[in-house]
Amino acid sequence: MSVKLAPIDACVFDAYGTLFDVNAAAKRHAAALGDQWPEVAATWRRKQLEYTWLRSLMGDYADFWHVTRDALLYALEKHGHDENPLAEKLMTSYRTLEAYPDATSTLAWMKHLGLKIIILSNGTQGMLMDAIAAAHLDRLVDAVLSVGAVSVYKPHPRVYQLAVDRLGMAPARVCFVSSNGWDAVGAAHYGFRAVWINRGDEPRERLPAAAEVEIKNLAELQPLIARS
Repeated sequence: MSVKLAPIDACVFDAYGTLFDVNAAAKRHAAALGDQWPEVAATWRRKQLEYTWLRSLMGDYADFWHVTRDALLYALEKHGHDENPLAEKLMTSYRTLEAYPDATSTLAWMKHLGLKIIILSNGTQGMLMDAIAAAHLDRLVDAVLSVGAVSVYKPHPRVYQLAVDRLGMAPARVCFVSSNGWDAVGAAHYGFRAVWINRGDEPRERLPAAAEVEIKNLAELQPLIARS
């Protein structure tokens, strides 16, 4: 890949959809959900994100575990499934979502370069630590930051400020990686060197900023990175 980012000293990763497959919980229970499991997964994710934005606008924060459960109950009702005990099984599975196949190798490569690696997520600290441990990524990550520290969701600037405060470096020295186009825009608007992993071949967002680079998967990140 010919495009390279300006030299950086750290990389901040979104978690859900970027390192961890948000469809994994529904897929794990495909037998119970039937052929509709992809639709359930899609509705669950859509409402999960909508609720984070709406709660932020309403000034009525609830943590991501609460939001994720509310979104799941909506999705199950919409697609005609009884919410118990299936809801509890799906929520339990959400704590240990599978990481994408290239997550470990990408983080290990960055660690070898000497880059600081942080996860910055809407997820609660407990949810994130469970997922990271299950995927054996804990040895590769220097810090795990949750929006719970500021009680507002991405893409509010206070969320991105958490990473800057932890790293103690200028945003321009930090690569921010997300598979969510709106999150990459929010990070770019804040001042990070934003990279969008566009797994779904989606059009770019029409918002007042843009990711610096667009790639298809985590493995494509490696040729972009330069150290000073």
